[in-house]
Amino acid sequence: MTANIAYDDVEVGTELPAQTFPVTRATLVRYAGASGDFNPIHWNEKFAKEVGLPDVIAHGMFTMAEAIRVVTDWTGDPGAVVEYGVRFTKPVVVPNDNEGAVIEVSAKVADKLGDGTVRVDLTAKSAGQKVLGMSRAVVRLA
Repeated sequence: MTANIAYDDVEVGTELPAQTFPVTRATLVRYAGASGDFNPIHWNEKFAKEVGLPDVIAHGMFTMAEAIRVVTDWTGDPGAVVEYGVRFTKPVVVPNDNEGAVIEVSAKVADKLGDGTVRVDLTAKSAGQKVLGMSRAVVRLA
């Protein structure tokens, strides 16, 4: 596959379509099964609170994966992501109710790197707090 976005059609400051991603306890159980990460802080409320967390929290790698979807949906090609990194700043707390949590992600082109790639800076928030810091992706465009 190749990215659907042309390098020449993108400018610094171009905003990618923002997205929201719901997270429930069922989402976390499915992710734990797929990833093999069965740490009880991601599914056992009693244990999570005993270790000082406010409640069950989403897996960091799950949060990271949801955030990059804004970029892969924009390019139309997950393989266009050349590099991606984040710092985990706050956990996504997932209460045991009918609502769960929501991860809100926005992104914009921060730099054109001159070799057909751009740097995209992402902002990911949940419950009004930034959950990922220094979230950046280098993306190869068409």
